[in-house]
Amino acid sequence: MQSPSSPTKRVSSPLGRFSSILVLLGVILLWYGISALSLFPEYAFPSPASVFVSFKEELTAGRLLNDIVASLWRVAIGFVLAAGMGIPIGLWLGQHLQARQALVPMLNFFRFLSPLAWIPFAILWFHIGDKPAIFLIFMATFFPMTLATMVAVAGIPSIYFRVAKDYNYSGVELLTHITFPAVLPQVITALRMSYGIAWVVIVAAEMVGCQDGLGYGIWEARNGLRLDSAVCYMMVIGSLGMGIDRLLAQLTNLPAVRWGYER
Repeated sequence: MQSPSSPTKRVSSPLGRFSSILVLLGVILLWYGISALSLFPEYAFPSPASVFVSFKEELTAGRLLNDIVASLWRVAIGFVLAAGMGIPIGLWLGQHLQARQALVPMLNFFRFLSPLAWIPFAILWFHIGDKPAIFLIFMATFFPMTLATMVAVAGIPSIYFRVAKDYNYSGVELLTHITFPAVLPQVITALRMSYGIAWVVIVAAEMVGCQDGLGYGIWEARNGLRLDSAVCYMMVIGSLGMGIDRLLAQLTNLPAVRWGYER
């Protein structure tokens, strides 16, 4: 058992944040140094200054903002659909051994199948636009989210359910008072991991099935030999991914989630 003040909840120190800033500055200086030495031609290894100019151009033209909104929309829809289906199914499978034994092999098969393998089918079924990208996000995140939730439920100590039986908990009460609070930490971790997968897949999906989005922006920059623009989009993708992951991590501060950590 861990108390709420246990090391499970780590608070970042000023020294840690300062170290992160130093590492970032070091990477930028290294980048600038390599570009200043002209080890590679400018078109193959753009300098920080050229990337900054490209960022300003894309932002002023409105393309970057439009692509950000398009990608966030697709990821949000696919991710919410996967979570809305995967978590309840995982909760159910975690409580039914026979169903787990029957369905887990199939779920694992699709989990290990690269979501990019579905690209030809997504384009044939949904053509181009939002739908194929949303489908790929769903296929990338549904199976790991389902399996992670199932494993978390199956790992709940049996004493929890014996106590729940003493209090005559069953059905919805059992789910809301015992099962779901107990697995919330693992579910949040699964959400963060699945979101990371979704953010990677959306870039590839937009390269082949969309006419806008951050992935399409990189593909368009590649076709135009504008690697400065491609690096600009890469930096935006990484920054947005980190930002949204931090937002998901804030869910661990909920009282119900801390209860799950204490078990």
